[in-house]
Amino acid sequence: MTANPHQPEFVGAESLPASLSLVSSQQPIISTKRNSEETASRPILIPAVVPDVSASGIILPELLESETLAELQTIYLTDDLLFTFQRCRRRSFLDVYGDRSLQDPPSNYLLKLKQDSQTHQQEILLEQPAIQPDYFANNWATGATATLELMEQGVDRIAQGVLLVVIENGITLVSSPNLLVKQPGQSIFGDWIYAPVDIRLGKRPKLDYQVVAAFHAYLLAAVQGAWSETSWLILRRRGAYAVNLTELLPRMEETLQGCIETLLHPEEPEIFISSNRCDLCHWYSHCYGIAQSQIHLSLLPGVTPSRYIYLKEHQITTLEALAAIQPKKLESLPGFGPQVAHRLIRQAQAALTNEALPDCLPQEPVPYPLLSEAELPTAPIELYFDIEAAPEQNIVYLHGVLVVDRLNQTETFHALLAENQTDESLAWQKFLDLVWQYPDAPIYHFCPYEVQTAKRLAQTYGTPTHLIAPLIHRFVDLHERITRVAILPVESYALKPIARWVGFDWRDPEANGAQSVCWYDQWVATGDRTYLDLILRYNEDDCRATYVVKDWLVQFCQTQRD
Repeated sequence: MTANPHQPEFVGAESLPASLSLVSSQQPIISTKRNSEETASRPILIPAVVPDVSASGIILPELLESETLAELQTIYLTDDLLFTFQRCRRRSFLDVYGDRSLQDPPSNYLLKLKQDSQTHQQEILLEQPAIQPDYFANNWATGATATLELMEQGVDRIAQGVLLVVIENGITLVSSPNLLVKQPGQSIFGDWIYAPVDIRLGKRPKLDYQVVAAFHAYLLAAVQGAWSETSWLILRRRGAYAVNLTELLPRMEETLQGCIETLLHPEEPEIFISSNRCDLCHWYSHCYGIAQSQIHLSLLPGVTPSRYIYLKEHQITTLEALAAIQPKKLESLPGFGPQVAHRLIRQAQAALTNEALPDCLPQEPVPYPLLSEAELPTAPIELYFDIEAAPEQNIVYLHGVLVVDRLNQTETFHALLAENQTDESLAWQKFLDLVWQYPDAPIYHFCPYEVQTAKRLAQTYGTPTHLIAPLIHRFVDLHERITRVAILPVESYALKPIARWVGFDWRDPEANGAQSVCWYDQWVATGDRTYLDLILRYNEDDCRATYVVKDWLVQFCQTQRD
């Protein structure tokens, strides 16, 4: 394929349409002041609606006079801050105003992600030469000046440049795209224009990536006096992705406006704990401690951010209030309905009493049995199965199986380990050999991942149907069984909270799946078998926790019958 001279030359650019140009028909940037009434209602001067970037009349942030700047305390609203704001308003506020001594140290897994991201960026940047402005980290003014000098010189590629625009209320907008790529076009510099490129570790063009890419283009247009037609993402394994600025600029503006309002508000945003968004945040312990002291409803499973808004509107902000309300008052709320309303109320009741409750509707008898013998079998020999895998490396490196012989009262743990990528098929075969030694034993696991992975490995390694099909029917997902029949006083229906509530403790309290991946990386890098020992101990504890939870569930079902 013939290269398009208007494309940025980076990995994956060859997949773009040859006709695609980064340069739109350039129009002058028009900057107009709003009247005092409008300024009072909006913290900064940004367009209420962003039109097509190729159209005239685009309003960009207006730079203030130096005399005005001297009167304001500078708040740097960076691309990183805008990125985190999309996930948590409170974090963006604390990142600016919070006491940094309260931050958690980065976990090994977070350090690994950052290192992987840096490695990915370096690999892309090494593909083509680029000049990096000379400035110290976070010295944005110096970085912006150095970047502007390179842009004025018409440097082809600028790595880690700084785009800086000072606006009202002491806010300075800052972005640092991984690359600024020179293209044909008209700007204040001459007959060239720059397009921003962000290099991301992710495989998909997530919305938060695209919003930040639009932010780069927004500030770049203010600096160079002309719009680039798009902003680029370089994604791992996918290559180049063109962000549609016509679609993303309005969303970016809305996000930016919300972030500015949050930073200018005198009080920090309310706590809300969300496990899938908070677990890697350096403010997690600080926020979680406050949430626990308040007995915040976000700690209750099923209370999502959108549902919490409606609960607050109806003055339902405590466990007591939620536990006492009639389901009919919640059923009509958006995102609730009869089933959600019932379960949230029962969840609050379980938390108040610290008791497990059967999941049945009010004024209805508890169904018997809660689970049939086929759904929750107890057998002479039972297998408890847990997998450790590194998805980014595409390897399943451990099949852990605890064999429980109830007749002989023995428990034997088998660690079927792949010490490297080539051992994965061998570990899979050893797993098959082991589980078929006990053809009638149910295989207990927690969540669907083990079944999904077994099916994938069977397909990858050509496992005969007569071996894998009956095996899949022996799997029993305890997570599905528990969440179907029981409501527990836990903050999450993951294995650890449930097992800990019923009395099981891990030998390494801080160990988790992410830490296991880090240990495996360290084993591969160093050859130190200490890391393998840590993985095996953690995996064995996961299997034993599954065993304890299964026995508890059997007892719970029996108790409800009695």
